[in-house]
Amino acid sequence: MSPRGVTIPEVRQQLFDAAEQILLREGPAGLTSRAITREAGVAAGLLHNHFGDLDSFLAALFVDRARAATLHLRELPDQAGSGTVVDNVMTTIEPLLAGHLLALAGLALARPSLVSRLGEAHGEGALELDANERVIADYLAAEQRLGRVPAGTDTASIALALVGAAHQLLLTRGPHAPDLRERIRRVAEALLTR
Repeated sequence: MSPRGVTIPEVRQQLFDAAEQILLREGPAGLTSRAITREAGVAAGLLHNHFGDLDSFLAALFVDRARAATLHLRELPDQAGSGTVVDNVMTTIEPLLAGHLLALAGLALARPSLVSRLGEAHGEGALELDANERVIADYLAAEQRLGRVPAGTDTASIALALVGAAHQLLLTRGPHAPDLRERIRRVAEALLTR
């Protein structure tokens, strides 16, 4: 436990990591302020001191993890012209298949009060839930300009189909299904190789 009045470096991430562990282990029902602070090894009131209430904390957790999951996307357009289009797209989709992201989606479904808090947690701008789709569409358009994706291909629709297929397979089969990545690769190949 942290002594009263002593600043804990990186307390936000410590609390976020603890909450994610509980979410993966026990599901949304296990996420209480006390359970999170206990898991993090900090004083019981620390979460409320930093976030006000549990929903504000959980919304901040959701935004933090969503941002972290999309950081790798910035590199995708730079891959245009190298490797194969399907391999490059799969490298981008792989992080979407992580179990903790599915657990976070389940958290939002289990606690509808979080949806209204997401905008507050994000601050000035809107949470970019469609970032993966937009970056994949931009990447495919870049590949189209290089002639590696056929002219006339609706890159925005293909990006939506790829992200939608990943979400559908995650929701229906779970992140640990043995053929999950292979199924998504087959979808990518069907959409991108003609």
